Amino acid sequence: MADKSFQVEIVSADDRLYSGSATFVIAHTTSGELGILANHEPLLGELISGGFVVIVEEGGSRRAAAVTGGFLSVTGEVVTILAEFAEWADDVDVAAEREAVEAAEPGSEDYARARSRLVAAEQLAK
Repeated sequence: MADKSFQVEIVSADDRLYSGSATFVIAHTTSGELGILANHEPLLGELISGGFVVIVEEGGSRRAAAVTGGFLSVTGEVVTILAEFAEWADDVDVAAEREAVEAAEPGSEDYARARSRLVAAEQLAK
């Protein structure tokens, strides 16, 4: 199984959210949703404001994080996500975030964070 896994790091301005091994990562970039498996070609991508990252861990657990802005770097056997903001989806109050999206001005930081939390929660439910 070691040849099908790779190291994943999610780091935000405030915290190191995740460091571990995964078999699959999905990131919401400016080019669309990007899926990454072991031995992926090196690349650099820009994360969208109001996006998400999904990690499928070696044991099959699926984790989703709300991620706003930043970059995704794939080099060899390491995927690094450097985000302006990142938070686990299982901590999200969906009803409160729906209200926040409706109350916030589209394009604002509050709107992007609330939208990101909602999208991450939806990804976790899949």
